[in-house]
Amino acid sequence: MDKFKGQPRLPKFAVPKRYDLRLIPDLIACTFTGTVSIDVDIVADTRFIVLNAADISVNDDSVSFTPLTSSKALAAPKVDLFEEDEILVLEFAEILPHGVGVLQLGFSGILNDKLKGFYKSTYEHNGEKKNMAVTQFEPADARKCFPCWDEPACKATFKITLEVPTELVALSNMPIMDEKVDGNVKVVSYQESPIMSTYLVAIVVGLFDYVEDHTSDGIKVRVYCQVGKADQGKFALHVGAKTLDLFKEYFAVPYPLPKMDMIAIPDFAAGAMENYGLVTYRETVLLYDEQHSAASNKQRVAIVVAHELAHQWFGNLVTMEWWTHLWLNEGFATWVSYLAIDSLFPEWKIWTQFLDESTDGLRLDGLEESHPIEVEVNHVAEIDEIFDAISYMKGASVIRMLQSYLGAEVFQKSLAAYVKKHAYSNAKTEDLWSALEGESGEPVNKLMSFWTKQTGYPVVSAKIKDGKLELEQSRFLSSGSPGEGQWIVPVTVCCGSYDMRKNFLLESKSGVYDLKELFGCSIADGAWIKINVDQAGFYRVKYDDTLAAGLRNATENQSLTSIDRYGILDDSFALSMARQQSLASLLTLITGYKKELDYTVLSNLIVISYKVVKISADANLELMSEIKQLFIGVFQFAAGKLSWEPKQGESHLDAMLRGEVLTALAVFGHDETLKEATRRFDAFLADRNTSLLPPDLRRAAYVAVMQRANKSDKSGYESLLRVYRETEMSEEKTRILGSLACCPDPSIVQDVLTFVLSDEVRNQDALYGLYDVSWEGREVAWKWLQEKWEYIEETWGSGFLITRFISALVSPFASFEKAKEVEEFFATRSKPSMARTLKQSIERVHINANWVESIRKEDNLTQLVAHLSSN
Repeated sequence: MDKFKGQPRLPKFAVPKRYDLRLIPDLIACTFTGTVSIDVDIVADTRFIVLNAADISVNDDSVSFTPLTSSKALAAPKVDLFEEDEILVLEFAEILPHGVGVLQLGFSGILNDKLKGFYKSTYEHNGEKKNMAVTQFEPADARKCFPCWDEPACKATFKITLEVPTELVALSNMPIMDEKVDGNVKVVSYQESPIMSTYLVAIVVGLFDYVEDHTSDGIKVRVYCQVGKADQGKFALHVGAKTLDLFKEYFAVPYPLPKMDMIAIPDFAAGAMENYGLVTYRETVLLYDEQHSAASNKQRVAIVVAHELAHQWFGNLVTMEWWTHLWLNEGFATWVSYLAIDSLFPEWKIWTQFLDESTDGLRLDGLEESHPIEVEVNHVAEIDEIFDAISYMKGASVIRMLQSYLGAEVFQKSLAAYVKKHAYSNAKTEDLWSALEGESGEPVNKLMSFWTKQTGYPVVSAKIKDGKLELEQSRFLSSGSPGEGQWIVPVTVCCGSYDMRKNFLLESKSGVYDLKELFGCSIADGAWIKINVDQAGFYRVKYDDTLAAGLRNATENQSLTSIDRYGILDDSFALSMARQQSLASLLTLITGYKKELDYTVLSNLIVISYKVVKISADANLELMSEIKQLFIGVFQFAAGKLSWEPKQGESHLDAMLRGEVLTALAVFGHDETLKEATRRFDAFLADRNTSLLPPDLRRAAYVAVMQRANKSDKSGYESLLRVYRETEMSEEKTRILGSLACCPDPSIVQDVLTFVLSDEVRNQDALYGLYDVSWEGREVAWKWLQEKWEYIEETWGSGFLITRFISALVSPFASFEKAKEVEEFFATRSKPSMARTLKQSIERVHINANWVESIRKEDNLTQLVAHLSSN
């Protein structure tokens, strides 16, 4: 039996074809029992059957295998569960006959509180606390509910039966076929599913309301939520029905199931999960309340719903062969969700906002401790950590880059061909490239291998010499270190106008291009030159001083699109952090954004401003104070235009921007903003429905209140806790949690951290309290993490959420001593599932520390900032 231990994959001598699964959850004792009959095809000589199982007890006496060629059931004299490998090894007395037989097993388990496998979630109904039973199987936790071949390539059909209390709603992937009531219990049987992977099996049992609609071809779509919240499901329902229609057209394949249920779960680790026909969500990304939800939440609901429904084709119908190809699922669903939302809500300018996704990918992939898009996975414990900005954001960004290069029509036709060819089976990255190559005639495999098989991306350095554009590529690293690697880079160049545009591939380390030959005419002296137009390429650009000055002018006089203004700003920030250009040059560029009103550009500038202020505080407190004033000056124009009062009929983007700009002014201590925020918050305390504090402004007010809270006056903090306790909306609770730790008083931050671990905060939500810890509160938070580590590991250690504790509380530091301290603390505490995150977080501390040192060496920086502020 030992030969099966320590293997990344299951042996291939037995192949599952069909599962007949019966489960009986006990929602009071929080346990479950079950039986499963699996049609298994024996394809090679073996006395063993090896499948996955973990955290469940298998009844040895229940195990039998009955070949279809005989009616004699073979018992397994030896049944062993290897917990470390999460495998169940069954040894039979004789070699099993080739062909299909039925494997039968009985098992039992606990409805756990770890938010994975078959787990319990709690809710209140008529003032009484109740449990619901929920599954979360991706990536590899179906094995925690029933013994199975828990790998994406082991697709089979599923016939599911549940035995549950009569009054409860019981849902699974397929519609109900039959329901038999026997007193207090009902037996619910579901239609057999099409062929699918185990990680997509889903079951939810509890009390729910729903709203219902249909797609244009009659597919029933429902949104389920807690009793009394049904109205909050209407927006997601509208998006869901429309999106299914849209994807049917785009992929040229109908939605494969007879129904689509989407359900809000009160306790849920991820954002959502694309289970076939029964998609599960956190409440905050499925429910939208017209009166109490912010515009940003509305957008988040739409994008997440579109993302999960895209998976019904890309992931569920066509599934990655192994987790190495996870990006095929996640990168595609991310990219195509933007395509859908752009079609449904063109006024949201969602492709401009897609830049935030690309930037997340670029920031993570600028680390030496990043990983390729296609990453080897050798142990199930490694899978969770690759559900990250590389698989999702870099994946989506290289898809956008490729679509931009090949053209939208060719791209769509290729995708439709790919989905049709691999429907109901599995695919690898190469299968997608060959579909795109076949349709386009372009060497897609060669081009894209550079982007998916190697870590990182290039920075293209550009300079002008004697009328020639000189380009050179090298790997970009946020550390500023020289990096290895070369890419085939799709370059787009505009010169002085968007009418003057050229595209070409940079296939070698460097290239020289005669501008007159390139554009077919003379180029005016001093005309701006922008490379990577529309930020379609996943790379950064470093301009020489002359080109940078031209772009600075073009930014100030709004000659560039918002997407290109964003790109210039973000590249400049990244280069400054990597010490490839000075902080002075970044701040000089930023002053050119004083008249900026585009949501996406300003939103990113605000993110950058927070980082720059914190890093400058580590360098020199006087400098930080001047930089805060500079940013207050930069954001004044937008704040003045938007004001505190929402305008009748204003855009969705302005509604989101107002809150973000006012929050930034509050964080930087702008007196008028703090006063007005406090006035409106007081009105809100007196009347929760006041028009003075609509949802879009609440975060700004909460942050302002916390800026003024301190040890001797906790009234604002206590008022926010009161609002938290009184609201039933998950969105409001998380909005408050995300505002508390920004308080500059470390003793209040300590109180917040204690509150975050109390039973008033659901485990899934604790992290909201850690994402925005103030600069002054970092040390308290790090000490807290060390003191509470055992409890944190016990509570969150089995899932991916534990890695967020590390990245949130370690990454903001900026000294080599702190990096060493962190390394020493985790030397005996790290596990494979958190190793990558830990390395990345420590690398970020080193990057910050080097940046601080380089800022300290910049001459007269404080005076320059004061000068920039006064102009």
